Amino acid sequence: MNWKLPAVCGALIAGLALAAFAANSAGTQDETLAGAGAPERALPQSRAEVQLSFAPIVREAAPAVVNVYSRRVVAQRSPFAGDPFFERFFGQQAPRQREVNSLGSGVIVDPSGVIVTNNHVVANAQELRVVLYDRRELEAEVLLTDERTDLAILRVRTPDPLPVLPFDLSGAAEVGDLVLAIGNPFGVGQTVTSGIISALARTDVGITDYAFFIQTDAAINPGNSGGALVTMNGELLGINTAIFSRSGGSQGIGFAIPAEMVRSVVAAATGDGELVRPWLGARLQPVTSDIAQSMGFDRPRGALVADIYPQGPADRAGLRRGDVILSVDGAETNNEAAVRFRFATRSVGDEARVQVMRNGDERTLTVTADAPPGDREGERTVLAGRNPLQGAEVVELSPAFNEANGLDPFLEGLIVTAVQRRSAADFFGFQPGDRVLELNGRAVRNLREIERELARNDDAREWPIEIERRGERFARTLRL
Repeated sequence: MNWKLPAVCGALIAGLALAAFAANSAGTQDETLAGAGAPERALPQSRAEVQLSFAPIVREAAPAVVNVYSRRVVAQRSPFAGDPFFERFFGQQAPRQREVNSLGSGVIVDPSGVIVTNNHVVANAQELRVVLYDRRELEAEVLLTDERTDLAILRVRTPDPLPVLPFDLSGAAEVGDLVLAIGNPFGVGQTVTSGIISALARTDVGITDYAFFIQTDAAINPGNSGGALVTMNGELLGINTAIFSRSGGSQGIGFAIPAEMVRSVVAAATGDGELVRPWLGARLQPVTSDIAQSMGFDRPRGALVADIYPQGPADRAGLRRGDVILSVDGAETNNEAAVRFRFATRSVGDEARVQVMRNGDERTLTVTADAPPGDREGERTVLAGRNPLQGAEVVELSPAFNEANGLDPFLEGLIVTAVQRRSAADFFGFQPGDRVLELNGRAVRNLREIERELARNDDAREWPIEIERRGERFARTLRL
């Protein structure tokens, strides 16, 4: 697989075929194909309907889609830098400065000039400019970036209200619905492509931490990143963010971040500027065929509660180990990613109705969304003294810190975040990301415990230590 997150990230349904199909099945298609009670999804009934145009939708939506240009200066080192032979004859070569420009799209979601785009479009940019639909160019400032959802919120200043795309938060989208993708592919100018929703709630994509994507076959190419996926009601269904491609061009598989997640990030950016995602406080696992059979299910469904964080939202709501979460606020959830997405789009203090299966009985629990406990930034301490960890910067893990840094929220203990050069920790090979588990044969779970152990053996020559690195445990005795 080749996922393309572009640095700057057809036609109507076959008319004649549908017209012929409509003519051959006019007597029965109202109920069998359109479905009773859903005439808005009926197939075309006449040649005139086949020739209907998306132009009215585009006229309303296109002015709210903008082009985003970013510029940054990077240092380009010589391939011979650091080579003693080369530097002996030519001297040390200073890195050359090189300007890098990238192109993407964005969507205006507030008339005051608030714009949503992808984080990878504006990452490390030193200058940002936005080109509006009427060709005005405006400087943009970054209000908030969120690498974990690949979203960035910008603001431009203009005396007049700007056109906006309203969010589609109805939850009524279905596979097969028509959608439009609007953006600036390859920098050729604003372009509209059409397609259908190919899938909803794609979670096994691996693009962002909060993977819960809308898949579409509307043509999306480099430059479309940050553009709009628009419904037939002219509302914003999602922000186009990635394509699956072997060649770099569109192959009919594109992904968009749902409007629910976009709205929550916009609310944080226009509020206090801090993005705090609520959490459930439970570790979940998929319901496999064997688990489903053992629980009496007719098929695998839901997400199994494997662990509960003490005094977390799930614990306070009465969720138990062994419960199977079937839905959140009526939306079906078949894995942990789906549950995390539903809670991540809530605000702290919101209530969610969680339907669970317990001992063969279905029940509904009310969970109050809450922020994970702890310090998001973490208290960073550089260890000192005569010991192998001298010069290592460590942080005490907490659910808040873990969530902010993409770690397992249930992880406890101390993690190395930096190592000073030419320190004892550097000499012994400690690396950022190492989790210190034991020192001198005793578990160390917080700063107080590790400082106690360091002080206790200050004059020792041998230091038994156990760490975890990339999921593997290592126990060593280090000698000073």
